[in-house]
Amino acid sequence: MTRILFAFALAGTVNVSAQKADPESIYTKEGYKLVWADEFNNNGKPDTTSWTHEQGFVRNEEAQWYQGDNAWCENGLLVIEGRKETRPNPGFKKESGDWRSNRENAEYTSSSIKTAGKHSWQYGRFVMRGRIDVSPGLWPAWWTLGVSGEWPSDGEIDMMEYYRGKLLANIAVGTSKKYQAEWHSNTKSIIELGGPEWVSKFHIWRMDWTEKDIALYIDDQLLIKVDMDSLYNKDGSNTHPFKQPHYMLLNLAMGGTNGGALANTKFPNRFEVDYVRVYQK
Repeated sequence: MTRILFAFALAGTVNVSAQKADPESIYTKEGYKLVWADEFNNNGKPDTTSWTHEQGFVRNEEAQWYQGDNAWCENGLLVIEGRKETRPNPGFKKESGDWRSNRENAEYTSSSIKTAGKHSWQYGRFVMRGRIDVSPGLWPAWWTLGVSGEWPSDGEIDMMEYYRGKLLANIAVGTSKKYQAEWHSNTKSIIELGGPEWVSKFHIWRMDWTEKDIALYIDDQLLIKVDMDSLYNKDGSNTHPFKQPHYMLLNLAMGGTNGGALANTKFPNRFEVDYVRVYQK
């Protein structure tokens, strides 16, 4: 019995040491090399060699108008700011049945930046250190989409997503119904993670994407792991959306189909990102 207890104690000591070790040295020992990063160390607009801006009303019937003015770098951080401000909708059509054009004005603004057309990757370790605001109605996200195919058959990975009091880790593939995804998901409530104290701090979100599986983590805590064999599209094409390069997006959405009500939300709000890094073997 003494030998067994000693073995457990020794194993525990090794685990604690590993947790305290420099993540970069751990990644190197695991065979990873840094292939791309944005540290957001230059003040001003996000690097145009890596990022483009989405513009206007884009998806999910969200409340915000995306514009470039709401994203900038300062003090080593990318700041994406949500604001309550009125902006005329240039595409307004009074009788339109399209949510993008039947709103005369946008009542909120924010930013969404993406590496589409600039950088994309297939497989690797993706790491983001950031801090999110969890005020009612906010919907920050760090995610990927495949470079080819129509959503959701292009594949979607939500490495960090928050709304309505919980973090989400999601992987989506296509189905036989147009624009309807099959979701592989797990959630973790903010209260469970530590409540206001947790929210006040920066945290590290990570994806390990290999030929065998996709695993999503928060602060090294596994949220979900899905075998690649189960991620073929179910649309009859027999295509695999994660056997192609993906580009990444960073955005702060509001309201819409999932974000929730904004009536009691104080503005401005910020989604802050310290860095985004991609490693491959």
